[in-house]
Amino acid sequence: MSDTDQSTPTVPKPGLKRGLRVLGALLITLSAVSPASSVFIIAPGVMKQAGTGAIWSFLAAAVVGVFMAFVYAELASAFPLTGGEYAIVGRTLGRLPGFMIMGLILFTQVIIIAVIALGVGIYLSAVFPGLNGPVVAAVTVLVAAVFGVLDVRLNAWVTGLFLAVEIVALVIVSSLGLLHVERPLLAEPVAGSPPSTATLAMIAAATAIAIFAYNGYGSAVVLGEETSDAPRKIARTILWALVITVIAELIPVIAVVLGAPSLDGLFGAENLMEYFITSRSSSGLNTVISFAIALAIINAVLAILLLTARLFFSTGRDSVWPKAANRALSSIHPRFNTPWIATLIVGVLSAAVCFVDLDTLLVLTGSSLIIVYAALCFGAIVGRRNGSTAHGAYKMPLYPLPPVLAIIGMGYVTYQTATDPTVGRPSLFVTLGVLVAAAIYYVFRRRHWTLRGPEDES
Repeated sequence: MSDTDQSTPTVPKPGLKRGLRVLGALLITLSAVSPASSVFIIAPGVMKQAGTGAIWSFLAAAVVGVFMAFVYAELASAFPLTGGEYAIVGRTLGRLPGFMIMGLILFTQVIIIAVIALGVGIYLSAVFPGLNGPVVAAVTVLVAAVFGVLDVRLNAWVTGLFLAVEIVALVIVSSLGLLHVERPLLAEPVAGSPPSTATLAMIAAATAIAIFAYNGYGSAVVLGEETSDAPRKIARTILWALVITVIAELIPVIAVVLGAPSLDGLFGAENLMEYFITSRSSSGLNTVISFAIALAIINAVLAILLLTARLFFSTGRDSVWPKAANRALSSIHPRFNTPWIATLIVGVLSAAVCFVDLDTLLVLTGSSLIIVYAALCFGAIVGRRNGSTAHGAYKMPLYPLPPVLAIIGMGYVTYQTATDPTVGRPSLFVTLGVLVAAAIYYVFRRRHWTLRGPEDES
């Protein structure tokens, strides 16, 4: 019998277990965002570009984040499914757009895990010099995959403990700056070394980077099938995740900008955060915080791997692949109720990607978020018009302003990305190529592919 026969059940029992509450889902989501990683890895790029105007870049990005959080919350309330964004787009904009978004997300998520994991070796080198970065990253991913097979509630508490460590590190950094303020908050923005006036265009361009620093709050939707009372609680989780993320990232950025002993020294430093910490404290504290950031990155690897594994599980349940692959990916561990084969497969794939050049990986993933955000915004608008999201428990305020303004923001980010010939423009072409490849694959799998949910399991 062909695997095109839709009457044949392809999803084994048992299914995912609803063992998470808001706190557990929030801990995993915030760990995937990893505020400390954003502050130490992404924020320096914003400060290099916008100088003290980085504060306004992060504030502007927070406004975009609010719009997108409203969009995510409404859509997740209607469709709290492990398929996340692709399951939502497929149900609001149509099967082909959903399949294309699915292909883009699967492609980039595996790479993103590797990109983040490569940061482990960088920060552990401050404690253990001479480490082989790709090997450390690959081992980190594989260990995270094995651990990811365990019960999701256990992983929620583990990620919560690691998250506490990175929050402490951010509190320390914030204290170093806010207790030694050198310049007023409303001073004229300056950038560069030596510092000169930071133009509005520079601040606006840096906002595109800051938007990516906040990203991840919407990934809570992937935990929808493991969260009790998901239509209400997932929306709440997304909104809380954004609020906490903005606070956890914006305050340290303000502290560094206001509290750096010398702006010339800060903006001219090869490692801005190392300069700030050592100049305000000591190299010993910098080593301790570097270790804490390494733990934060490890935590992010685990959290993102958990989420990505559930996306792969969903593709198996939706019959995206040949029959044997679907059966494997949709397999649930009999004891832990987790998608164990999907988790291990994601771990192996991401570990292999750790040995690819980092600059290449950044090109491969650089523009995917723009497309996903834009698709969700259009999905929210169309869902309201055709009634496909009417059953959701949460409705965004000020509709239709949030999705419309977010679309405008994504258009701006696309423009800024296209002006970067090194990473931005090539990444747009890669993203387009992945979408085209997914559309071609859809032609061959469209009769097999069926958007399913937990109610369809048998």
